[in-house]
Amino acid sequence: MTILINSVEIAEGAIATEMQHHPAPALAVARAQATLALVVRELLIQEAARLGVTAEETGAGANRSPAEATIDALLAREVRTPEPDAETCRRYYANNRRHFRAPDLMEAQHILFAALPGDADARAATRLAAEKVLAQLQSSPEKFGALARAHSACPSKEVGGNLGQLQRGSTVPEFETYLFSLDEGEICAAPVETRYGFHIIRLNRRIAGRDLPFETIEKRIAEYLRDCAWHNAVRQYVQILAGRAQVSGVDLPFADSPLVQ
Repeated sequence: MTILINSVEIAEGAIATEMQHHPAPALAVARAQATLALVVRELLIQEAARLGVTAEETGAGANRSPAEATIDALLAREVRTPEPDAETCRRYYANNRRHFRAPDLMEAQHILFAALPGDADARAATRLAAEKVLAQLQSSPEKFGALARAHSACPSKEVGGNLGQLQRGSTVPEFETYLFSLDEGEICAAPVETRYGFHIIRLNRRIAGRDLPFETIEKRIAEYLRDCAWHNAVRQYVQILAGRAQVSGVDLPFADSPLVQ
């Protein structure tokens, strides 16, 4: 079906070209996103022409095409957003404290017994080897560094298996889940299996994260709120333009989709 925006056609070739900028797990999703981007662009270009807005009002940057610069100029003229004041920023900070907290840190050691994921026999033998070393540590935990140097397949063995300070996301999920459940000084009760093999883990120290002071992140909060307000305003502006336009051949799910690429 031919897509028309006020009698201007969005060509299939243009959609195919635009799709390269919209990677998606399915071809249909990429096509829908590319189509929406081109429709929004056309609506804005047509409105700029109606109002006599040109790229010269902002100037086309080195990496901005004349069309993009024209859209920039239109939005700069037509879209206004409130500037977030200190009270608004502080209220956002108070309501979202968990986002403004330094992460918990874990100082840990491990001994890696490497095994390939697809070799069941090798992994079974590796688990047994890890269990034997773990049994030694349960009676002599002070030997952790020496046993790491003797048995670990990780480069950290050179420093007694020391991994330094870790936070969530630093390691694979199964390792991280077990590590964050340990108490300080505790060694895991069984070897922890990951894609890399089997790990003996000891948590040496837990450093609790702390709330970041409002004064240190006020500018970051203001920038975030300013950006959110601008995107919401642009979304509403495009909805108004779409409501005025004669659009055929495409549904415009503006409420659920990003409008400006």
